[in-house]
Amino acid sequence: MALPVVLVHGIRLSGRCWVSVASELGSERAVITPDLPGHGARRGERFTMPAAIDTVRAAIDSAGGRALVVGHSLGGYVAIAAAAELGEWVAGLVVAGSTRIPNSALAIPFRLAHLLLSTQRDGGERLSRRLFDATLPTQVAAAVAAGGIATEVIPDIARAAVAFDPLTELRRYPGPVWLLNGSRDHFRGHEQRFVAASPRAKLLMVPRAGHYLPLAEPQRFARLVRDIADVCDTAAEEHPSEGSR
Repeated sequence: MALPVVLVHGIRLSGRCWVSVASELGSERAVITPDLPGHGARRGERFTMPAAIDTVRAAIDSAGGRALVVGHSLGGYVAIAAAAELGEWVAGLVVAGSTRIPNSALAIPFRLAHLLLSTQRDGGERLSRRLFDATLPTQVAAAVAAGGIATEVIPDIARAAVAFDPLTELRRYPGPVWLLNGSRDHFRGHEQRFVAASPRAKLLMVPRAGHYLPLAEPQRFARLVRDIADVCDTAAEEHPSEGSR
């Protein structure tokens, strides 16, 4: 049976941003695209890492109890935390654009962006939509807009990120890990330390791609995820006991 895939979105976005990737994968396997706390249909909720982990847990449970978990940007850190906590529920982990260790310095640009956007009457949503319209395919940009752009959640995320140690959490997860970065991604800074944190980690580099690879080039990204999911399917068939909860 084809392994389900849980796609975890980035900061300020929602599960809707995965529309094109989910469409590419959905003909072969179940795809779940939850909204993280404070995002999408859950705007107004407070974002915390434990609540985000519970979101991934519920998504996997709804898919039958085991899945490939794919996270982008903020979602990559959430995916790492969820994999460390949930163990064998996560058949494989794909971390896209999330190989920089978060610290107070990294949080500064996000806090400044929040201050700037918060001065706008609409919380900066109109400006953000223009930026996404200029950089993403039409279908994806429309889905991002429809899901809402949650600038107000940035302070909660900045606090959670500073307290999060992705390398320690990655060491706790015993399963296979794929670190997937665009060559032009500014979140690549510590990728070799992430590779070293897991004996089962593989680094995949996409030439000429930036931080928004999963959204800007969804077909390309979906092909990579499809190949990884196929590997996880084969591993589950060869070692069926690993698929039990």
